[in-house]
Amino acid sequence: MNTIKPYTGRSFWLTGLMLTVLLTGCGGGNKVPTSESVDNTTSTSDTNDTNDTTSNTTSDTPVAPSVSETAPGNEAISVALNQNVVAIFSDAMNNTTLTTDSFTVTGTGETALVGTLTYDAATKTASFDPNRNFTAETVYTAKITTAAKNSVGTPLAADYTWSFTSGAATAVDTTAPQKVSTYPVDAATDSLLNRDISATFDETLDPATITSSSFTVKKGTTAIAGTVSYSNKVATFNPTNDLDASSTYTATISTAVKDLAGNALAANLVWSFTTGATTAVAKGPDPVNLRTAGDFVILTKTGITNVHTSAITGNIGASPITAAAMDNVFCTEITGTIYGANAAYTGSGAISCFKGVPADNTLVANAVLDMGTAYNDAAGRTTPDFTELHAGDVSGQTLVPGLYKWGTSVLINTNVTLNGGPNDVWIFQIEGNITQASDTKVLLTGGAVAKNVFWQVAGGVGVDINTNATFEGVILAVKAVNVKTGATINGRLLSQTEVTLQQNTVTQPAQ
Repeated sequence: MNTIKPYTGRSFWLTGLMLTVLLTGCGGGNKVPTSESVDNTTSTSDTNDTNDTTSNTTSDTPVAPSVSETAPGNEAISVALNQNVVAIFSDAMNNTTLTTDSFTVTGTGETALVGTLTYDAATKTASFDPNRNFTAETVYTAKITTAAKNSVGTPLAADYTWSFTSGAATAVDTTAPQKVSTYPVDAATDSLLNRDISATFDETLDPATITSSSFTVKKGTTAIAGTVSYSNKVATFNPTNDLDASSTYTATISTAVKDLAGNALAANLVWSFTTGATTAVAKGPDPVNLRTAGDFVILTKTGITNVHTSAITGNIGASPITAAAMDNVFCTEITGTIYGANAAYTGSGAISCFKGVPADNTLVANAVLDMGTAYNDAAGRTTPDFTELHAGDVSGQTLVPGLYKWGTSVLINTNVTLNGGPNDVWIFQIEGNITQASDTKVLLTGGAVAKNVFWQVAGGVGVDINTNATFEGVILAVKAVNVKTGATINGRLLSQTEVTLQQNTVTQPAQ
């Protein structure tokens, strides 16, 4: 059954995670005066061409479209039996190439599901609506083949596959989506003039329902101009201009918004906030939204190794590896909770700090998915303020707020200072690794806070923080984070492989 319904004409643009231009929004444009530490910066326009993954290229070789986000996410568990399967593309796609032959969903031991495929051109979203519910507790594999092409005829570079596991027989979603948080919070005062307005929900929404009609922001009765986007449970409104100082705004997300099972919000979500004075402007890009990964001080996919005794403040977790991969972190070392993918944690024998029932398994699995989303967000920010600064050796430098990009590794051989205010943000995009020498410090001055410092590390080794060093900020690493004897961390260690501790102090940043 090859049924496809094209939807067009929405005044809405949704960027995928790997092209989150909107998230740099107003904040990314607030350049600050350069200091001695930034004299060797390179113009973004000269260096950032490699970030363009659309088909609009002057190269002789067309750039293939890619899948930038899916729902359910790869390796998601406890998926509702009655929801759709969604893929968001980096490019505008040719809807005639998206069919139930090029986009399939198949359960283990089953034939491919029959269903209806729709494509929303405004959001670049393909949605597969099965004719029946998923079979309970079954691994499903979704595949989009190279028959799928963008609007200029360029196919995917390779078949794209991902898998997820359906929930129990009772896991049918009939519940309306619920708000988890908003930014700014309701009734907030002194809100920043140049930050996005967003709402985070407790489940994945249908991206095609998040539009400039369903998400509005008004000053009094006057709607303000802006761009709406959606990514992994977060709906975002990016104002075209900075908000007015000392003014009250009201944000509304209407009941037109639905989840992937078709459940609409039970009522309009409405919240208001008041902006601060004309000086209430943050420097640097918008912060990375960690979602539920921000509930953990250490989070990994393959476990945590620890040499006793460490002092950890905050929750830790690992998934999908067995909880036994955290056995050498004892409850006596943690002020917080250890969350596992199963109930296999034994620790020192005392397990009062451990949670490993099915609900906890789902919680940590979702946090790991959110960790991946946060990594992609940080990696996908475009238009860096500084590129290849000091060839990656920031030893002894003072770095102002902004988006930094290196195609190399980053070295910290003597103290490095991050100087800025409490609302300012630093995002470091690092293609290589981070090595911090023994007895050195990352220093925060001028009121800068660790929760607003993000180190995105793509290298094949990861992060090495050596003996007695002090590190500040949130690490988002593809590979390992190795913290050597006596080193201190004020931040979060979020690794897509493992974290190694050796008699360390690791403290989640103040919120």
